[in-house]
Amino acid sequence: MDDAVLQVHQRDAMAAFTHVRIILGMVLGLAVSRLLVGVSRFIQHPDKFRIYPAHLIWVAFLLAAIVRFWWFEFHLRNLPYWTFVTYLFVVFYASLYFLLSALLFPDSMEEYAGYGDYFRSRRVWFFGILMLLFSVDILDTWLKGVDYLASLGVEYFAHCFAILALSVAGMVARRDRQQWVIALAALLVLVVFTLRHFVVLG
Repeated sequence: MDDAVLQVHQRDAMAAFTHVRIILGMVLGLAVSRLLVGVSRFIQHPDKFRIYPAHLIWVAFLLAAIVRFWWFEFHLRNLPYWTFVTYLFVVFYASLYFLLSALLFPDSMEEYAGYGDYFRSRRVWFFGILMLLFSVDILDTWLKGVDYLASLGVEYFAHCFAILALSVAGMVARRDRQQWVIALAALLVLVVFTLRHFVVLG
């Protein structure tokens, strides 16, 4: 492939990436909105909604994860071309963030005594989808190229498997203290890896 043809392909791929970023922004915007509106309830109605520490830590985790997702998906600009399957995969990946956001802040809390009661009743769903999210993250990272995956090193897989292990622990843990320790550990893993590898865009 000569340089002229290669430049055309790269230009088309960049245009496709810009197009895809629009739908990603819409999905992630809904997720962030859900989380921020949910947090605002605690300020608006402090006596109505009982705060559950593990729940709030997972809210912080998910906000950080969404911000990180939007940041590192910039590397998709390097894809040589886009297919509809790739597009569906990335949209599915982004949709998992919205689904987790909706799980953290349901439409109604009338059936539950508080967020602690709610989170305990839905923890298997929450952690199951979180495990799916980080499994998809591995595929997404591989999609960006072998060189990009290698640049993250073994630490990348260590941080993914740490979240997966903590999710399994969260499924079976029944004590509140165990839940918030698990949530804090997951947040720490996410923040440390992010600061080590995604400080600079590109």
